[in-house]
This record gives sequence, C-alpha cells and structure tokens, in this order.
Amino acid sequence: MKSTVIRLRDDGIESLGAFFIYDELDKVFGCKSLELPWKGNKRNVSCIPRGIYHVAHRNSEKYGDHLHIEDVPGRDYILIHAANFVTQLEGCIAVGATFADINRDGNTDVTSSRNTLKKLIDIVPIEGMSLEII
Repeated sequence: MKSTVIRLRDDGIESLGAFFIYDELDKVFGCKSLELPWKGNKRNVSCIPRGIYHVAHRNSEKYGDHLHIEDVPGRDYILIHAANFVTQLEGCIAVGATFADINRDGNTDVTSSRNTLKKLIDIVPIEGMSLEII
C-alpha cells in the first residue's frame, strides 16, 4: 500500500493538498491535506521536503491514534494528526474531508479532521505504508 500527497497550493501561509491511498493501482481513499508553507524545512514553521517516506501507526497522550512520518531529514516527530487550522500545526500534516474557511480568518481550513483521520488510520496496514509528497 502506498500514499501520495499532492501539494496544490502554497501561498506562504499554508500549503493545501490532496491525499490519496492506493492499493496496487486502485485508489482506496482520498481526502484533503493541510500543512505549513515551505520555508526551507525549518522546524515548527515549514512543511517537510518533497520525497518518499515511511508512515507508521503511533499513539500518544496528546494526539491519541495517529500516524508518524519517519526519517524526515533534519526533523523529528512529523505526524499526520487531527487539526482543522494551520495554526494547530508545527510541521505535521492535517487531513480533512473538504476545504473551508471554518473560522472566517481568510485562511483555508480542513473540515471533519478527526473523522477523516480515523478513516485513514483504519485503512493503513499495521506494518505502515509509503508516502510520496510531490
């Protein structure tokens, strides 16, 4: 199983994308993604570099069940977790059902993040999967 995040727009405030999971050649899941903008891979202010990573299941007190993007150069604990707003991110990826300006601050947010993350976690095999960010 493999997955892809296609970054669609980076406006310097946030990066919006499409997240897909494939089993062989068939798409089995799709949702929206929200990240920080590209700022040279700087901790806490930048999305991670394009590339191919391994994603594993993880659980923590803060985020509950979520996914961990492993071996990101120069970064630790880059997660895929529930979040609706870019202000809730420090380099991680949030997933959601749709894009909307939920809090009317002029930035695009993702909706139904907790439910979307649960669906994603249920699909990802226990051994994890690859993630390509393009």
